[in-house]
Amino acid sequence: MSTANAAYESLTTALAVQDNNVASSQMFGKPCLKVGGKAFVALHNEMVVFKLTGTQHEKALALSGALLWDPSGKGRPMKEWVALPATHTQHFKSLAGAALAYVSAG
Repeated sequence: MSTANAAYESLTTALAVQDNNVASSQMFGKPCLKVGGKAFVALHNEMVVFKLTGTQHEKALALSGALLWDPSGKGRPMKEWVALPATHTQHFKSLAGAALAYVSAG
């Protein structure tokens, strides 16, 4: 199992314990976590992807290797989604919490 897969699986377990409304699902054929039918974390290649806004979005994009997620690979990134390499696992739990709060509020 890759580092990104392990980090994603760890997040899945932690968030399912924290909030029983969090469900594993698929988005664009990629594993993701949803709450209320809305995706907020996904796994794509060797990146863990978070739907963020405001300060959390800015902080995540400032991390080395961070980029806006382009699931199609056709140069059309999704502006709210930040993809991070597994080297930033220490930030994943707080970013997942921010992403969950963001989609839950909307």
